[in-house]
Amino acid sequence: MSQTVVGIFEDPSDAQDAVQQLLVHGFSRADIDISIQKSEQSTEKLGSFFTSLFGKEEAKSYAEVARQSGAIVTVHADSANQAAQAANILDEAGALDMDERAYQYGAGASERAGMYEQAGECEQAGVTGKEKPMAEQARGENAIPIIEEQLNVGKREIETGRVMLRSKIIEQPVEEHLRLREEHVHVERHAVDRPATEAEMSGFKEGEIEIVEHAEVPVVNKEARVVEEVQVEKDIGEREEIVREKLRKTQVNIEGGGKRPQ
Repeated sequence: MSQTVVGIFEDPSDAQDAVQQLLVHGFSRADIDISIQKSEQSTEKLGSFFTSLFGKEEAKSYAEVARQSGAIVTVHADSANQAAQAANILDEAGALDMDERAYQYGAGASERAGMYEQAGECEQAGVTGKEKPMAEQARGENAIPIIEEQLNVGKREIETGRVMLRSKIIEQPVEEHLRLREEHVHVERHAVDRPATEAEMSGFKEGEIEIVEHAEVPVVNKEARVVEEVQVEKDIGEREEIVREKLRKTQVNIEGGGKRPQ
């Protein structure tokens, strides 16, 4: 089902830019019409054009806006998606908000909330520059967001100090006084003159006598003994701390008053 999207521009150069953007996005030049407005162009002629698209109820207000504008761009789209894309391109190029302009000119605001209105059994049309009714659009465009910061306090663990124990082996000289016994053999000869006894005669034969000398020497033995223990413990305590911070929020001051459109 074909659909028609209309964009009205104050500046004809904006309309030309809109046409270029449509071509860049794949629209055919044959599906795009651009009409530069002339001061002598009548509202009735424009009304006939908009009546063919939207009907008499809205055509008069749109025709008045179009008469005081600079150019009209009409796009013939093959689908609803293509029509929506064309409407977005025209809006970004600077198409007028039709309902708002119609209200400013005193022609009355349209109650049409959608982008398109049916204008025939097989053809639909839409006017760009308006995505919502004017009351909703005003609320959306002029709304001031109220932003308020909130304080979230948590905990994290940090390192506040270290205790390191390192062991190493050192050598220390020591002394022990020890008395040792040792033997020495002394051989002496003495001149004698006496008769030999029977015992001496029984031993009167060849032989040898061996006498062994002994001495004490130090014996060193090392024994490892635990003489001290170093214990490491951590004490865990709790402390209370007050967190002070400044939070920001939006404050809106309303001055004066204004009349709301009916």
